[in-house]
Amino acid sequence: MPYFDTASAAPLHPVALQALLAALDEGWADPARLYREGRRARLLLDAAREAAAEAVGCRPDELVFTSSGTTAVHAGIAGALSGRRRVGRHLALSAVEHSSVLHSAAAHEAAGGSFTEVPVERSGAVDPAAYAGALRADTALACLQSANHEVGTEQPVAEVAALCAEAGVPLLVDAAQSLGWGPVAGRWSLLTASAHKWGGPAGVGLLAVRKGVRFAPQGPAGERESGRAPGFENLPAIVAAAASLRAVRDEAAAEAVRLRALVGRIRSVVAERVGDVEVVGDPERRLPHLVTFSCLYVDGETLLHELDRHGFSVSSGSSCTSSTLEPSHVLKAMGVLSEGNVRVSLPMGTAEADVDRFLDVLPGVVAEVRERLGAPVSAPPSPAPAASLVVDALGRRCPIPVIELAKVIGEVPVGATVTVLADDEAARLDIPAWCEMREQEYVGEEPADRGSAYVVRRLS
Repeated sequence: MPYFDTASAAPLHPVALQALLAALDEGWADPARLYREGRRARLLLDAAREAAAEAVGCRPDELVFTSSGTTAVHAGIAGALSGRRRVGRHLALSAVEHSSVLHSAAAHEAAGGSFTEVPVERSGAVDPAAYAGALRADTALACLQSANHEVGTEQPVAEVAALCAEAGVPLLVDAAQSLGWGPVAGRWSLLTASAHKWGGPAGVGLLAVRKGVRFAPQGPAGERESGRAPGFENLPAIVAAAASLRAVRDEAAAEAVRLRALVGRIRSVVAERVGDVEVVGDPERRLPHLVTFSCLYVDGETLLHELDRHGFSVSSGSSCTSSTLEPSHVLKAMGVLSEGNVRVSLPMGTAEADVDRFLDVLPGVVAEVRERLGAPVSAPPSPAPAASLVVDALGRRCPIPVIELAKVIGEVPVGATVTVLADDEAARLDIPAWCEMREQEYVGEEPADRGSAYVVRRLS
């Protein structure tokens, strides 16, 4: 069964498994003790730290191991903000950061601080000049991911890092999605990552803090990992994480070329074979293994279940697959279609035949889901002009509001409007996205008794 969701968690690398089993035998003792077993454990821990630091591009004494990538983010942001509290309490971050960064920002604001979200372009990347504009005299820390976890777009980290350095603001880079493919360029100050993203075991994160960066660890003090990650080290998992990071780096150059070609094929073939689809993210400046697309008139949860039934494990950022019914904050910030969203992230070693079979199966699955929902199969005919229409889609989840809009847009004359009443949060994103794809005018949102009224003007 092809597993195409390595952006969530990569399969355990064979080297990681070998190292884990070996370390369970040799690395069970306390590395802080001076007797023979403790010294052996300390040697393993030091070797793992050196290997990880070499991959990150920092000194071994600048890197600590945490219990997860999320823990590394939380500790890194809290420590850097506290260390620079005399400068101010302002935090800058992009609008498409991982939820761990957003949650840290929310906690910082709740404690009396402030933060600014830098908007992104439709590709998902920030404009370095716009990011620089968010830096203030009281900015204590800036955050920018190396590459986006939902759409694969690489961020201009080196450019932003240079601007932050010029402004005297440290930059924390969340490198969870990219570290397995190579080091992060630029003059970053702090870096975080997570082992299960590159084929290491879950439960190991990395936090690197450059020398000279003011940093005050938060929470109760600990004696281990420079006081930045309290608790007994999971040494076997740490050894496996470092070993697998070195192994995947050795394979990365060749696999990046091969997977980039497969992802390029997915991007082009999906656009050709599946009508009413938007492939999102930067087509060039992107991770080599990840592609995301959104299908009009499709319920994302049903689509993912059907693909799973055909043997494909994929993910989604669509609100149609979310228990909160909130559209993905990444897709929302980009202003792209969220309904029927599919994220394909290929693990190293993915067979070309599996990708070809996915591309053969996908069009039929999408067509079947659309048929169940009563979606239009082609552009609607143009009947005699009628008065402007109101579509009541209150209480109905995506993609129904957009499907109902598509059904009736041809029933009003050019220049007239269709008003869609909807209380599904995704409509706020998907109706404007539909208008752009269909070259109709999105007039705007108006308050309604329940939910909102979305007004669309027919242009053709």
